[in-house]
Amino acid sequence: MTSASVGQQDALAAWLSTRTEISWPRWSGERPAAGPPAPDGVRDFFTATRGGRDPEGTARVLTALDQALTDAKQGRQLTFALMAGWQRAVLHRDPVGFRTMPAFAKGGRERYGLAPDTPARFEECLSESTQPDLPLPSRAARTYLDVLFFHPFEDGNARAAMLALAFVLARDGVSLDQAHPLQVTRWADDADGAADLAVLIGILITAAQRRLFNGSPS
Repeated sequence: MTSASVGQQDALAAWLSTRTEISWPRWSGERPAAGPPAPDGVRDFFTATRGGRDPEGTARVLTALDQALTDAKQGRQLTFALMAGWQRAVLHRDPVGFRTMPAFAKGGRERYGLAPDTPARFEECLSESTQPDLPLPSRAARTYLDVLFFHPFEDGNARAAMLALAFVLARDGVSLDQAHPLQVTRWADDADGAADLAVLIGILITAAQRRLFNGSPS
C-alpha cells in the first residue's frame, strides 16, 4: 500500500488517475510460433485457491475459463458483454449486469465509486487491451487491474480479472504454466506496482515458453 488508500477513498477514481501515469516496461518477448499449450497455470490457480472450499464454484469458474479461451481463439474483442457471459457461468446467475451501486473490497477499506459514465469508461478501457504500441504483458496487467478497480460485477471480480488476463494472453497465443505468483494484493494508487505486475507477467510468459521448449515440467 502506497498512501492513504484505506478508508473511503474512491479506488476507481484513484486507479483512473494512476492509470495515466504508469511507466509500462519494455518487453523483448515474442509471440510463440505455434499455438499455446493448455492453460494449466490459470486452471491450477483456480483449482488450488478455490477447489477445496468451493468445488462447485471451482467447476463453474473452470467452465468460464474454457469459454474465455474459446473466445480468445476466435479473436473476439474484449467487451463487458463478453465478460458478462463468462460471469454468468462463474456465478450461475442470469442475467449478469454492471453493478448498480458503489462496491467495496478489502474488508470495506476500498470503495469503488459509480457514476453515469462508469460502464462506458470501463468499455473504453477494455478496448485498449489490443493497444498496438503496448507490449503484451503490460496490456494483460492493465486489463487485469482495470477489472479489479472498476469492480464491474456485484460478485466474483477477482475471478473476472484473472479470466480477462488469461483471455488477453490467449488471444496473442500465449498461456502461463504458473499463475500463483500473481496472487498479490493490488492497490489502485500504486503505479510502480502496476508496472511490476507487467514485469512479472513477462517473466512468467518467458519461463513458460522456455519450459515448453525444453520439455521441462513447470
